[in-house]
Amino acid sequence: MSLATATSKRRRDLVAVNIGNALEWFDWNIYAVFAPFFAAQFFRSEDPVSALLATLAVFAAGFLMRPVGGWLFGRIADRRGRRFSLTLAITLAAAGSLVIAVAPTFDSAGVLASFVLLAARLLQGLSHGGETGSAFTYLAEVAPEHRRGLWAATPWLGVGLGSLMATGLGALLTGVLSDEAMAAYGWRIPFLVGAALGLYALYIRLTMAESEVYERARDDSSSAATERGSFKELWRERAGALRIVGLTVSGVVAFYTWIIFAPGYASSEYGMDSTTALIAGVCAQAVFIAAIPFMGLASDRWGRRPVQLVFAVGFALAAFPLEWLLGPRPLNLFLTMAAAAVLLAANCAPLGAVFAELVPTRQRATVIGIAYATSAAVLGGTAPYLNTWLASIGLHWVFVGYISVLCVITAVVVLFMPETRGRTLR
Repeated sequence: MSLATATSKRRRDLVAVNIGNALEWFDWNIYAVFAPFFAAQFFRSEDPVSALLATLAVFAAGFLMRPVGGWLFGRIADRRGRRFSLTLAITLAAAGSLVIAVAPTFDSAGVLASFVLLAARLLQGLSHGGETGSAFTYLAEVAPEHRRGLWAATPWLGVGLGSLMATGLGALLTGVLSDEAMAAYGWRIPFLVGAALGLYALYIRLTMAESEVYERARDDSSSAATERGSFKELWRERAGALRIVGLTVSGVVAFYTWIIFAPGYASSEYGMDSTTALIAGVCAQAVFIAAIPFMGLASDRWGRRPVQLVFAVGFALAAFPLEWLLGPRPLNLFLTMAAAAVLLAANCAPLGAVFAELVPTRQRATVIGIAYATSAAVLGGTAPYLNTWLASIGLHWVFVGYISVLCVITAVVVLFMPETRGRTLR
């Protein structure tokens, strides 16, 4: 294969991973976007806030499967290959969306409807936990060394695009359907779309090539590792895993608060029109997508640590001012979300490269999957619920302070970790 052909194939694989990643995040985030419309369909409650909290509790429960998925799909990626793991993950995500799309309601099936919703969300949590670690690992391994920060940042384009698609579909449907139609059947449409798009993602991932870094590491291994030996190797990489957790805890909470949950919060707390809030959210998510490649390039030029400090210090200082500026005006929602998006891009863009540079190839997907998914499960998954609950009892400022403290933790981790830019993957 010529150099030009190999480069072209590598770029096609980059696109294949990120299209699949975008569709995976679309499947994941349509739940959060459309929760206010289908909450009463799965839980009997005279209080809409209680029904919404129950629905968000299922959202958080899905996150509990992400560490399991991170471990399971990480082991699959480290033993069977990155491509196989990524293909299986998108298949399960699409299956979860299909189950929710056709699930019975509480009125027709009673409490069984709640269990069907929970089971589908747990399945998606399992697949989502495997997607992230495998995608970060694959793209860091296939990237040119001097552009690893940029290439490994591209999964966040998928995250942003998937979130934008979910929010945009929400704006479209709420604009053309009445509230009654949304509650009756409109909420099922995005899950059907997610299931259909999953078939396309499955096709393009089957065309990917395996990572050469992974292939070399597998060929160099004298024998298959035993499960006991694998756990010993994981334990040896605990320092890298703890750093991954420290780098992640603040970003996942800030992301779900400001990129995913903010339009719904503005509607429920300030009475903003749902369609207008979602349109403002779409515009802010476009800012996040635009900022990601610049932050990835910055981490290649100036290092991973300076870029991550921009987020950790910046968001710790900006958390309360952003909250004070948010109000009933759509322009304020856009401006605060856009400012948060730029800071979040500084956190998210370098992560894939840093993760890969902290952990050796044989355990990379597993360590990244477990560490990142655990952080997302414990803190990111509970963020919408905690935010809603504290706001309902007049203590929303506690949640804002919580984000600031997590950002300080991340800043300390960044200050005491080594600079990894330029490391050869081992």
